[in-house]
Amino acid sequence: MKKIYAVVDTNVIVSGLITNNPSSPTKGVVDCLTDYVIVPLYCEEILEEYQEVLHRRKFNLPEEKIDELLELIKSDGISTQRKASKEKLPDPKDVVFYEVALSKEDPFLVTGNIKHFPKVDFVVTPAEMMAIIEEDL
Repeated sequence: MKKIYAVVDTNVIVSGLITNNPSSPTKGVVDCLTDYVIVPLYCEEILEEYQEVLHRRKFNLPEEKIDELLELIKSDGISTQRKASKEKLPDPKDVVFYEVALSKEDPFLVTGNIKHFPKVDFVVTPAEMMAIIEEDL
């Protein structure tokens, strides 16, 4: 099985951690991160966003679960620099995810907000990511 490199949008991680549905595609993506099926791509800004959002009181996530996931992303993922893009995205906070995805050859950007990104092959929903992984098995 070849390595699958992906930038995972914060909304996918949050949803995957808080869902009670074991067959949810977002849970599947998070499981693939922790099972070393997806190699996460990140930069310091993305880690900071994960940290801030996952600690929001409304999600009620245990501190150790957050720490484990962030440590796993740092130890098993690839820290990379953003590759500047001229694309104008509806939410300026999404630009970092898009530009980090551009920094590596053949990556994916997995997001629940597909409309916030250009229509390009590498921007996929969690369900599409899981279908790609299943094809690869």
